[in-house]
Amino acid sequence: MNAAVRAVTRMGIYVGAKVFLIYEGGTVIGSARCKAFTTRAGRLRAARNLVEHGITNLCVIGGDGSLTGADIFRSEWAGLLEELVRDGQISEEVAKKNCRLNIVGLVGSIDNDFCGTDMTIGTDSALHRIMEVIDAITTTAQSHQRTFVLEVMGRHCGYLALVSGLASGADWLFIPESPPEDGWEDLMCERLGETRSRGSRLNIIIIAEGAIDRSGKPISSNYVKDLVVQRLGFDTRVTVLGHVQRGGTPSAFDRVLSSKMGMEAVMALLEATPDTPACVVSLSGNQSVRLPLMECVQVTKDVQKAMDEKRFEEAIQLRGRSFENNWNIYKLLAHQKPAQEKSPFSMAILNVGAPAAGMNAAVRSAVRIGICQGHTIYVVSDGFEGLAKGQVREVGWHDVAGWLGRGGSMLGTKRTLPKTCMEKIVENVRKFNIQGLLVIGGFEAYEGVLQLVEARGQYEELCIVMCVIPATISNNVPGTDFSLGSDTAVNAAMESCDRIKQSASGTKRRVFIVETMGGYCGYLSTVTGIAVGADAAYVYEDPFTIHDLKANVEHLTDKMKTDIQRGLVLRNEKCHEHYTTEFLYNLYSSEGKGIFDCRINVLGHLQQGGAPTPFDRNYGTKLGVKAVLWMSEKLQQVYSKGRVFANSGDTACVIGLRKKAVAFSPVTELKKVTDFEHRLPQEQWWLNLRLMLKMLANYQISLTEYISGQMEHVTRRTLSIEKGF
Repeated sequence: MNAAVRAVTRMGIYVGAKVFLIYEGGTVIGSARCKAFTTRAGRLRAARNLVEHGITNLCVIGGDGSLTGADIFRSEWAGLLEELVRDGQISEEVAKKNCRLNIVGLVGSIDNDFCGTDMTIGTDSALHRIMEVIDAITTTAQSHQRTFVLEVMGRHCGYLALVSGLASGADWLFIPESPPEDGWEDLMCERLGETRSRGSRLNIIIIAEGAIDRSGKPISSNYVKDLVVQRLGFDTRVTVLGHVQRGGTPSAFDRVLSSKMGMEAVMALLEATPDTPACVVSLSGNQSVRLPLMECVQVTKDVQKAMDEKRFEEAIQLRGRSFENNWNIYKLLAHQKPAQEKSPFSMAILNVGAPAAGMNAAVRSAVRIGICQGHTIYVVSDGFEGLAKGQVREVGWHDVAGWLGRGGSMLGTKRTLPKTCMEKIVENVRKFNIQGLLVIGGFEAYEGVLQLVEARGQYEELCIVMCVIPATISNNVPGTDFSLGSDTAVNAAMESCDRIKQSASGTKRRVFIVETMGGYCGYLSTVTGIAVGADAAYVYEDPFTIHDLKANVEHLTDKMKTDIQRGLVLRNEKCHEHYTTEFLYNLYSSEGKGIFDCRINVLGHLQQGGAPTPFDRNYGTKLGVKAVLWMSEKLQQVYSKGRVFANSGDTACVIGLRKKAVAFSPVTELKKVTDFEHRLPQEQWWLNLRLMLKMLANYQISLTEYISGQMEHVTRRTLSIEKGF
């Protein structure tokens, strides 16, 4: 929420508006539930306070209660002003001047229970807290062979429970939208016992705080615990996470989401007309969209009504496509279901390129969904090189247990491309009768599959179905907006930059120059820059000159004259041939002499390490499932007379998230829009974020104007609060 307040404030000032913060209305500026505002008398006082300050545009950050109240306030506005005039509290002239109140909402709720947006502000951060606890609990549970019952928040929405269950591979899950069938106690205990009998040393049961059974009776975490103890005799513990889910440092996703939404909210207010209904800024895919506020509120209420009336399937559908998709995938992967019949197909899965968080989640789900389809599933060690050496083995359901939260690559990965060992790869494809190849990795994975496709004319064995799941911290694979591992890498870089900035709190007037990875792709630098409030982020795709560097130095020089006496500059590792990190350090040190000093930090491979974020665990899980289902469909289409023959372009694709949906793009088509020299797509959506980064950073220009007396309407108190964001 603080990032949203910051973005609204800075964007408002940037466009020349007067910006006011209303205290006890949100986060750093205080937050409170106000009973008085639920009455007309309270709203009358609120109207008077706004009119006194000439405020006619209101940005409300909160849940459905706050947003519903704001819309009621807007609908009553004309009547409230009439009453204030009648009581002599304001003049008719003042009422006429303030005759219209525009409202835009930003949804801040860890529950993600507001319909119309893929994610609400705070949800991703709450998932980070939950997964940190689950990862910690997993180690102790394995040591002691325990069962853990985790209760997570969410009121009457099961989103947090569902996604954390999917991200942890929980054995059983309770969500209010889909209560378990009658007799669930027997089935749950049977499944837990079966898991232990197969060698597992722990069980995880996740329960949403609003969990109910089919009759609407609450299911408590203690009831579940007692059930496991009595029926199975397992050592069982309950952990109620509570308000720890609301606290802590916001994730990179939440910081960027809030910044995007905050800027869009200001634009929505500026463009509002008397006929424009109150809107809410929502997230659809990777885009900010505006939706009618009360329509979203109504659908949100419809979900609860459907649950109250025990129309549970409808409740899940009303939650949205993403929720329904998560639920269906969880049910697919929760426990092994024997295939109805063995299929004639075999698939091989391998990792290629540098390690990226989420690779193991993708392998796990791909293996399990492949087994559910009845396929023979092989895994290959060490990428294309391992395939050439015959490092191929068949795997079963339990061989990938516990892989979800593992960082790096459990299969091993190398950058070797097929053209260096094509004959041996073909030999092993024939030897193991591989008819489908799932390649999980970065630019080399895409380039390698392209080489295999182009060799189909020479080798009939390569006329098989192939799919690439992009997995690289650089986020530079064509055909997708997001690659597996990039979210974890951004969070790792963000956490390092947070610590770097904190180190400057005791040392005044210091500028840090931080080098990130990413090759020629500036995604990591740009998104990290937004998340940490960097003063500049230099990337290859956005060319810069010595004049730009000079402007940035001057900007930091002015900044040091304010209360915020620290600076942060990010530099992508290959952003410029000559303006190296050392060059920037020397330039800034020389120009800042007597005003600020400089330090260098090269983040290096820490950006590739660590446990995957909730986003990467779930994204990897979903891509693994969707890739294998697509490959299964293609195999059926090209199977004839006992053999697979796939030679059309659409049988070798990159799977990825494109704007709002998962799409499959033929590698032969992507070749046309790829810069192979710099290993980049020719068009990258995230370049649109560069303007946001620069605008939020260059707010200091307005701050300088304020200091010189030109921005009399922005209070000192507002600016001092800005420092905390």
